[in-house]
Formats: sequence, C-alpha cells, structure tokens
Amino acid sequence: MLKVSDLRMREIVNVVDGRRLGLIKDIDIDLDDGRISALILAGSSRLLGFFGREEEIVIPWEKIVKIGVDVILVEIPDYVERFAGRR
Repeated sequence: MLKVSDLRMREIVNVVDGRRLGLIKDIDIDLDDGRISALILAGSSRLLGFFGREEEIVIPWEKIVKIGVDVILVEIPDYVERFAGRR
C-alpha cells in the first residue's frame, strides 16, 4: 500500500521531454469514488515570488505512466506550450 506522504516525496518527470516538473504540492481526491483524481504541482512563480501567485500544474491521474521508487513518470505532451512558455 502506498501512502500519500510517500507520493509527495517523489519527483514528477514528464516522459515526453524528460523535464523535471517538481514535487507534489497537493492531491485532488474524488470523495465519491475514494480515488485520487489529480496531482497538483507548484508551477513557476512570477518574479521569484514577488508580485504574483505561482501557477499550479494539474496532472490528471490518467496521465501517470509509472510510479517508481524515486520518481513518478507522467505523460504530458503539451507541457511546453502550456506551462514552460509562461516563465
């Protein structure tokens, strides 16, 4: 059995481009089904955290390819266009 605290310690890596996306900030749980529906990562903040909120990256559970010992592999093909271009 895997604990939520164990998930939060693993780094998220996009298998499409090998980019490290960071650590899990929060987890979205579907209370009706009792399942995790998405992982939420902290995105890049504007001006090093000054003058703005950091954007969150939401990764649907269906996009998880593999949960390993040290990393969680996800497949997000449009990550570069959606998030990396905003920095």
